This record gives sequence, structure tokens and C-alpha cells, in this order.
Amino acid sequence: MAQHNELGKLGEQIALNFLVKNGYSIIEKNWYFQKAEIDIIAKKEDVLVCVEVKTRSTNEFGDPQDFIDSKKIKLLVKAMNYYVESKDLDVDVRFDVIAIIHNKYKTRLEHFEDAFLYFD
Repeated sequence: MAQHNELGKLGEQIALNFLVKNGYSIIEKNWYFQKAEIDIIAKKEDVLVCVEVKTRSTNEFGDPQDFIDSKKIKLLVKAMNYYVESKDLDVDVRFDVIAIIHNKYKTRLEHFEDAFLYFD
């Protein structure tokens, strides 16, 4: 497995641990719909949360969350719409980003709730 793929998997595990520690129930991991992959679908109280995890070893070229573009956002929204409709759920949906910088010196995690409100 390529080193960046291993870092991505580690980041997803760090994010899962963070979410569980903070009262989220994990519903799905790496859920696919067409060309979209939702890293984590979780639930907290009555809110279904789509979590995009971005992991980098450094922020030299930008923070992890800077690598989410409008195309990715549209894919995630479409996938979550399908997920909710296919399961006939009546829930509020929120889109979060967990940005992680992980290397041998540190692990830094930032959790952005309702993250797509800040993206164009």
C-alpha cells in the first residue's frame, strides 16, 4: 500500500476514535455511492453526520481541509442524499470535516462542524 494511503487509513482511525470519544455513534465507514466515498457516517443525538477526513503529514502546502473542492462537496452531498432516501430516514444531516496533521513529531486534529458552510 502506498505511504499516502496508509496515512489516510491511520487518519480515519484517529478520526473514528475522536468521534466515539466525543459521543458519536459510528454508522458506516468508507461508504460508496457512484464516484463518491463517504469516509464516516456517524450519528450524534438526532443528527446524521457525514464526515470527510483529510490527513496530511505536514501543512507545508496548505492545511488538510484546503484540499476539499466544490466537486468533492457536490459528490458528498449527492451521496448523503441517496443514503438518507434509500434508508427512508427522517433526520437532519450535517457535513463535518476532520483535518489531521500526523507525523513522527505530532498529531493535530481539527473538527469543523457544518464545514461546507465555509466553502464556496
